[in-house]
Amino acid sequence: MTVVVDASVLVSALVDTGSEGVWAESLVADETLVAPELVMVETINILRRLELAGEVLSLEAELSQRDLMRLDIQLFPFSPFANRIWALRNNITSYDAWYVALAEALGCPLATLDQKLVRATGANCTFTTL
Repeated sequence: MTVVVDASVLVSALVDTGSEGVWAESLVADETLVAPELVMVETINILRRLELAGEVLSLEAELSQRDLMRLDIQLFPFSPFANRIWALRNNITSYDAWYVALAEALGCPLATLDQKLVRATGANCTFTTL
């Protein structure tokens, strides 16, 4: 099944050894992944933040970044979704709205660990979460 995947899922798949990580790793391994181009920089930024905070070792962050670049994720540009992203501005950040707009356009679920996004109003897609 095709699933829109956000950065929270990718980071968990790459560095989390708990239940969220197990769930995310399984999803990444078993599903066809699609995402906005934004997902790569968001994921790398979170890895950077985790490294700087001492929550992951530098080597783990480096290896996770390499693993991220090896993932088979079909990436989508911003422009085709700009109007829908703008329409969602009152309830969802532009970053998250890009994931939502992509899931809506493709008719597939959005996988996220962001419960605030799951609870937000205005999204016309289904969510897959732990």
